[in-house]
Amino acid sequence: MLLRAIKLTLLLLLGVATAVPKRPPQVPLSVLEAPQTGRNISVELFNDLEELSRIVDIAYCVGTVGLGIQKPFLCASRCQDFKHFELVKTWNTGPLLADGCGYIALSHPPSAPRIIIAFRGTYSIANTIIDLSTIPQAYVPYPGDDDEEQESGPSESWRRILSRSVNPASSKCDSCTVHAGFWTSWRHTRPHIMKRLEGLVSLYPDYRVTVVGHSLGGAVAALASLDFHARGWNPQVTTFGEPRIGNQPLMQYIDKAFQNENHSGSSVVYRRVTHINDPVPQLPLSEWGYRTHAGEIYISKPELPPGRGDLRLCKGDSDPECLGGADIASGNSQPDRAARDDIESFRELALESKDFLEIPARFRIWQLFFAHRDYFWRLGLCIPGGDPHDWYRKPFHSIH
Repeated sequence: MLLRAIKLTLLLLLGVATAVPKRPPQVPLSVLEAPQTGRNISVELFNDLEELSRIVDIAYCVGTVGLGIQKPFLCASRCQDFKHFELVKTWNTGPLLADGCGYIALSHPPSAPRIIIAFRGTYSIANTIIDLSTIPQAYVPYPGDDDEEQESGPSESWRRILSRSVNPASSKCDSCTVHAGFWTSWRHTRPHIMKRLEGLVSLYPDYRVTVVGHSLGGAVAALASLDFHARGWNPQVTTFGEPRIGNQPLMQYIDKAFQNENHSGSSVVYRRVTHINDPVPQLPLSEWGYRTHAGEIYISKPELPPGRGDLRLCKGDSDPECLGGADIASGNSQPDRAARDDIESFRELALESKDFLEIPARFRIWQLFFAHRDYFWRLGLCIPGGDPHDWYRKPFHSIH
């Protein structure tokens, strides 16, 4: 009887295994490439973005569900791809939605010399955007340490901020508002990394400060990069699936800081990578007063893997041919509401409609598990080989 049960179980398992369709082989990248146009990205930039997608995927090993990252640079995910990396530290500020996780690592030659700060995303991004203080608060650039503000008061703290800034005249952001939850997440993260980063920048002056984040981590990376920029560290920033973090004045402030509109191709300092059907870069809604900033690089191919011809350089803050201009292209923008950038008007708007914070049906929230994670690889799972979706895929090889 036991033997028959074992045989039956084996037959069932074999049946399930043979029923799973085989994944098609990966098409060579050279086949996927499109003719060169003014919107195509360079080979160098493509390779750089693909590598950074794996680097930020490793951040998912940090946190309550991650298996951790150990020195010198070991983890259950893609750490073996980076033999010249040295782990400096990881951080996990707690289980609250406002808190974050990530790691700092050094990339030593022969790899590109970099100080890497990687910010992990969250599987609860929809709840984060809606429930976590979506009503904005005033944005004050480059905050001083929390204890400074408590001991000296806001005025004295502000004077210290200006004294530390490389360009005090640019350290003001008039009428800027920021998503309170994203701002809180950065404020919680900041004490865990700033002193260590100051030491690394001093010890490795020739290493490029490189900031990368996915999802919620992209929002925190955006705010962190402004702080790093104020200190004269000249960071290179890359985010994948970054949500909107503030109003139009704040977006203009980011564009000015990184001169996004004055760079193109591989010289782009702030690369905001988006993917077709990903709802997160369009949230919080423009109806709520939120906007996108420039630097968008748009992946137009829905499925994995993308080729170089599937990536498009976008113009300005809201290119109609990219995800950043989706509201304009679909006619869903509401300038009468979106123009209310000050906080009090926003609060009044929130009280006008009980359905104010509902996400419209045009946003495919179920794509949080697919398009929002599909950036060169399917991000977000710390197991050998990454997400099982990628197990049958061959590695990207640098294209030339």
